[in-house]
Amino acid sequence: MNIKRLRHVVAVADERNFARAAERVRLSQPALSRSIQAAEGELGFALFDRGRSEVTPTPAGAFVIERARRLVFESRCLERDIDLYRKTQIGTIAIGAGPFPAATMLPALIAELRNQAPGVQIEVEVSNWDTLTQRVRAEELDFFLADVRDVPADADLEVTRLAHQFGGFYVRSGHPLLGRNELRMRELAPFGLATTRLPDAVRSLLGKLFALAPGQAFPQALQCDDMHLLTSVAMHSDTVLGAVHAAVAAEVDAGRLVLLDVIDLPPLYSELGIVSLKGRSHSPVARIMIDSVIAMALHLAQEGAARPG
Repeated sequence: MNIKRLRHVVAVADERNFARAAERVRLSQPALSRSIQAAEGELGFALFDRGRSEVTPTPAGAFVIERARRLVFESRCLERDIDLYRKTQIGTIAIGAGPFPAATMLPALIAELRNQAPGVQIEVEVSNWDTLTQRVRAEELDFFLADVRDVPADADLEVTRLAHQFGGFYVRSGHPLLGRNELRMRELAPFGLATTRLPDAVRSLLGKLFALAPGQAFPQALQCDDMHLLTSVAMHSDTVLGAVHAAVAAEVDAGRLVLLDVIDLPPLYSELGIVSLKGRSHSPVARIMIDSVIAMALHLAQEGAARPG
């Protein structure tokens, strides 16, 4: 059975409808039906039950489809590798980034890539790890850079862990909390937190440190993936900002934000990592970007460790 026919089988399995599958593989419906019938004739058993509302795999079909997916994936990888080898560099790169690396690393990384490969088109998506994982699995991103603590340890994902990016809690200049001695976490709660989506482990730790009463809600005043918005809210209200140090270094140096000295707060950090699809080879341009990410993450970690607090 050739790879084209296997692609037809996978398309029908995904769409559960011959009309939609035919549109996906750019065939007429009768032509797709003939291709599936030929596959069934070659195998000697039915691959699908043709119901009135949808098409579903038979038990034998499910067995074949699982293996067909692997072959179709490997075929796409081979085609892509051959094209990359022929061209020596790909024409586009699509990457994802969590809010912190988008604010601290992407501007310099993309500028560097534009200098090294000015003919390359770059697509960037800034979002949380959950959305970015779905996009990598759909092969819509070459890789993404984010906190990887909650990324599932699934066999289809490859995670490269990088240097930790440490952080803390920041408030505007003149904030009421700045006048308190021996500040504790529970004193931050009434002001509300502005953060990105927190990893489960960090949220659980902070919940304990806030010493919340039974039934008391976690003091999350604002959650979003836009660091500019989070920072602006903290600078113009009494909201407490949770961020890695590198993301707000300019505001701190300018005196617009101040790092809180919280005596019962253990070291907080973003567990940065690169996530890609296992088995998918990277283009030369993606490889340049990944190498730059690794180097910059180490530099930011060293720089952050040297900053006061």
